[in-house]
Amino acid sequence: MNLKRVVVTGLGALTPLGNTVEEYWTGLVNGVSGAGPITKFDAAKFKTRFACEVKNFNVNNYMDRKEARRLDPFAQYAMVTAEEAFQDSGIDLEKIDLRKAGVIWGSGIGGLQSFETEVKEYTERGFTPRFNPFFIPKMIADIAAGHISIKYGFRGANYATVSACASATHAISAAADYIRLGKANVMITGGSEASVAAAGVGGFSALKALSERNDSPETASRPFDKDRDGFVLGEGAGALILEEYEHAKARGAKIYCELAGSGASADAYHMTAPHPEGLGATEVMQYALEDAGMKAEEIDYINVHGTSTPLGDVAELKAVEKAFGEHAYELNISSTKSMTGHLLGAAGAIEAIACVKALESQTVPPTINHFTDDEEINPRLKLTFNTAQKREIKAALSNTFGFGGHNSSVIFRVIEE
Repeated sequence: MNLKRVVVTGLGALTPLGNTVEEYWTGLVNGVSGAGPITKFDAAKFKTRFACEVKNFNVNNYMDRKEARRLDPFAQYAMVTAEEAFQDSGIDLEKIDLRKAGVIWGSGIGGLQSFETEVKEYTERGFTPRFNPFFIPKMIADIAAGHISIKYGFRGANYATVSACASATHAISAAADYIRLGKANVMITGGSEASVAAAGVGGFSALKALSERNDSPETASRPFDKDRDGFVLGEGAGALILEEYEHAKARGAKIYCELAGSGASADAYHMTAPHPEGLGATEVMQYALEDAGMKAEEIDYINVHGTSTPLGDVAELKAVEKAFGEHAYELNISSTKSMTGHLLGAAGAIEAIACVKALESQTVPPTINHFTDDEEINPRLKLTFNTAQKREIKAALSNTFGFGGHNSSVIFRVIEE
């Protein structure tokens, strides 16, 4: 069938590097670390006492106090970034078909802070069952998509994707497919997460997934470095407005780039560990290229999952070499998690935005905190260590992988008439 083309016409970001897209991007190209001591709860007794928190965020600057109380922070973040993206797109709600406008939003966990608070208060009250009437609506992972659709009156497809750290990329891919198939003209998509809480830090710490470099939080996220010891937990959100190409052109929209294709695969291997040879990761990049109708040689930049874990980083780079062959040594690779930390279900959203901005500025953001080469990593790979690099970028690919073996990739390219 004749598939519609999908373009990006709006962006919104709330990250540990800044509370707007421009602040976020400035932090990335300047190699700024968003890590620091945890302020959201007393982490003194935890093995990991730092994270990449959102900073200087006052929800009352974005919505009234009554509305804010009804939303878990992950949904607050979603609403804020969706609004930035919507304003950036310049869409006039009176001039679009709201039946063909939808929301698909990703979150790996949802309202963890609300769940933690309610259970804690339940036990402190002597197990008296007096729960907040908004407890369930605040907690469920789909509620962010629901609130966004209510705000803008979008009556098309509306749901959440939950695939751990691949959630937002799966959301973006699904939203694009609705447009490609002619089922939608406009989609708000992305992801949000607010897991810097005792349960989040404690849970990932128990899995031995987090860095314990408490003496130097700003250098703790060090993808591909020999001495990496785990990821740094992050929080925030990213939103993209996807639009059918002719629909965007007809209203004179500013078009950032085209979303060319996407892929999804499973490792079918282990609950938390990646396939050691990067099998699923290899296949998901190949699927994305096939979906986009592109050759490996057409990709100039890969924003890798690159979490800073001993096993994951090596497996992903093996996958890149298998999927791209000799071209793997011509393209640039970087992990922006070295600066933002790992936003879990929101990672794919802010990393997609990094790819879009890389295309716009023809700049590859760096992988910071590289100190010692890892002999298991091929030195021919261009991992863009420590400093951003200017280069021609016509197409960029973003990878996200989640616990459970979930893999998703998406490709953005410069728009061609």
